[in-house]
Amino acid sequence: MKQLASLAGVLFLAGCQSACMRSQAESPPAGLLEGIASGRTRVVALSHALNSKTPHWPGEGNRPFKYEYFTSLERGHVLEGHFNMDEHTGTHFDAPNHFVAGQLSVDKIPAARMFVPVIVIDVRSKTAGNADYLLTAADVDNREKAHGRVPSNAMVMMYTGWETRWNDFARYKNADRKGVLHFPGFSPEATKFLVAQRNIAGLGIDALSIDYGKSEDFPSHLISHGSGKLNLENVANLGDLPPV
Repeated sequence: MKQLASLAGVLFLAGCQSACMRSQAESPPAGLLEGIASGRTRVVALSHALNSKTPHWPGEGNRPFKYEYFTSLERGHVLEGHFNMDEHTGTHFDAPNHFVAGQLSVDKIPAARMFVPVIVIDVRSKTAGNADYLLTAADVDNREKAHGRVPSNAMVMMYTGWETRWNDFARYKNADRKGVLHFPGFSPEATKFLVAQRNIAGLGIDALSIDYGKSEDFPSHLISHGSGKLNLENVANLGDLPPV
């Protein structure tokens, strides 16, 4: 089965107190997973819930998420339903074979690759006045000056603030009269730098695509997938994450 993408139940774990702000050169705080039960570890869900109004890729043939019950506690003593959806609906990750032949499909990606550091680059001040904003290599450089070098094998999240439009699909895809979409994304230059110079695990964004809405050839997808990287799209709650 050559899946292109899959729903991602994305979680972020952060030690409370000072663990989130520790130097990247130090070891990660011990007992992060064990601390969930006691409340010492804060868990942040980065996935949006799915429903019929959930934003999906607005391409030809794409359809909204649909769920319906086929039995109930009253009729069959069990509550169960089925759903129909496109792969690129809601919070999901793109497997590398989404754009590049010969790269891994979802079912071939080792589970260990799903456990990576996360860094957040906040560009809300720039996207507020420019829906077509592209994250630049200078944005990465400024982020590193403030918070340290992007660690190897990190998921780099672009925090655009687009999540505030989530419940309004028309504003989220932001199409003009010609049908051209307008939302932020990663520039090819920044993607090349992060892939080649920082060996990241992948790119993430709180919008429909890591490539901005106006893109017709999806260069950042091609660059990241060409190097076997994963892309997370429609990510939720990036504002609840620390920069590192």
